Amino acid sequence: MLRGIDVSAFQSATYGTDSLSFVFIKATEGRSYVNPKLTAQTKHARDAGLVVGFYHFLWPGNLTAQAEYFVAHAPEKAGDILAVDWETTGEGTHASNSEKDRFIRTVKQLRPNNQVILYTNRNYWLTVDTTSYAGDGLWIADYVTAGKPRIKAKWLFHQYTDDPLDKDVADFATAVALREWAGNA
Repeated sequence: MLRGIDVSAFQSATYGTDSLSFVFIKATEGRSYVNPKLTAQTKHARDAGLVVGFYHFLWPGNLTAQAEYFVAHAPEKAGDILAVDWETTGEGTHASNSEKDRFIRTVKQLRPNNQVILYTNRNYWLTVDTTSYAGDGLWIADYVTAGKPRIKAKWLFHQYTDDPLDKDVADFATAVALREWAGNA
């Protein structure tokens, strides 16, 4: 299992990278928010030699506009991973299952050379999702033992804690295997 973290504007631009193989960085949310630390957090990850992923926090409605906003702001580099963060918004709403699926497909059309994956929590995966569509892979949040999420579906990334920050593992034998997968969209 490879170790990684995910960061947003709540974390430092110079987060710790020791023993990490990858990082996911929040890029955008909806159609109006861009992480103010995106550039610095991306440079820090690249300087440390990590596989880099970017995620968009999905809101209901305007899926094409949100996808275009995300790809306009997420750096474009071969081998980067793109993810949609599908969960409850600050207003207590969420994008529908079909909106989530359409967003992933639209991002994949806009960025055909990047892997596009779904991030969601165990509850959404088991009770809100009806298609099991996760694009190129599933990143599941379930705060249990690292690498042991309580789902039957195949997953690639597992967020297993948010204390003191979001920590993840990837189901790849080596960093080279992760890089090869990420680079072969």
